[in-house]
Amino acid sequence: MKSSHSAIVSRLDAVIDGAIAAERIVGAVVLVARDGETIYSRAAGLADREAGIAMRADAIFRLASVSKLFTATAALSLVSRGELDLDRPITEWLPAFAPTFQGEPAIVTLRQLLSHSAGLSYGFFEPEGGPLAQAGVSDGMDRSDLTLFDNIQRIARVPLIFAPGSAFRYSLGIDVAGAVIEAATGLALPAAICKLVTGPLGLADTGFALSDRSRLTAAYADDTPQPRRMREPDCLPFLPGMAGVIMDPSRVFDTEAFPSGGAGMAGTASEVLRLLNVLRQGGGDIMAAGLAAEMARDQIAGIEIEGSPGWGYGLGFSVLRDNKHAGVAEPAGTWRWGGAYGHGWFTDPHNELTVVALTNTAFEGMSGAGRFSADLSRAIYADMAKPS
Repeated sequence: MKSSHSAIVSRLDAVIDGAIAAERIVGAVVLVARDGETIYSRAAGLADREAGIAMRADAIFRLASVSKLFTATAALSLVSRGELDLDRPITEWLPAFAPTFQGEPAIVTLRQLLSHSAGLSYGFFEPEGGPLAQAGVSDGMDRSDLTLFDNIQRIARVPLIFAPGSAFRYSLGIDVAGAVIEAATGLALPAAICKLVTGPLGLADTGFALSDRSRLTAAYADDTPQPRRMREPDCLPFLPGMAGVIMDPSRVFDTEAFPSGGAGMAGTASEVLRLLNVLRQGGGDIMAAGLAAEMARDQIAGIEIEGSPGWGYGLGFSVLRDNKHAGVAEPAGTWRWGGAYGHGWFTDPHNELTVVALTNTAFEGMSGAGRFSADLSRAIYADMAKPS
């Protein structure tokens, strides 16, 4: 790394201070680790603007799609133990999940669920009143009286939008994978993820239930002239012509809410960083090193992701194919994802670098949606060696 530590700190501080001063985000926790050692750590802005509560390093955030990292890791841990298989039909564990494509039964695998190539979708990708909405499917961030099994049955009743393995659509696939994990372990998903991932890593603040309500950040939504506090529930417009993303910040307090493996967890930046570092270093005791490498391998080679040129997808997160085509500073092979409540993270194995940025502002803080995540990346790579 050509850039000095002090130069990176100065640039990152400027990005964070600028985003807060411009009222694009309310607060954030940003961590940068190099070869497993944290070289930058900052809690900035406000955890709760109306109450005047400052952000703290151990603040707890609604993780939204950062949850996918934990659920995918749990699934690969079971593959490592021989209790699941990436390429066998998931009906071997979940007979009730029997979707169709063009009127014919479709075979779906765990690999396809984790790489979003199973033919599933999300309700917010559909026009208002689309098939998933008509089936009463939850995207995992609203409040409902559904159980996980109820939701999976409803998802299965909606025909697939493409033949499994033939295309990519970001989807409820990892929610379905959560049900597969339950079936394979005989445990509820929260207990399974604790046993397989968070427990072994000592991650006491990450799960489907709050460990400490006093550290939970408030949730804000993009607005002008400043982010507005989110309503309970709220519907945030995401793509023109599509249904909005239904989010209910109060879901995190609902002990009866079904465990959405794709969007339902809460946790801290430091614990997300801990898991990413373990995966980058080969999976530790959670899974065999070969499976950690498989998570980070592009599973959809030859398939282009609409709206995301230069990116492929692994098992639970995106994988960078071509940084020039993608228009990003990170080198090829970088893993990245985020979360709708305002989060972004990436791991650059080439430079042994991991960055986690959790904010309380949707969608500005979300990787790929607002400026914040991209500005942080540019600050880190400003004068590093040219990416390979």
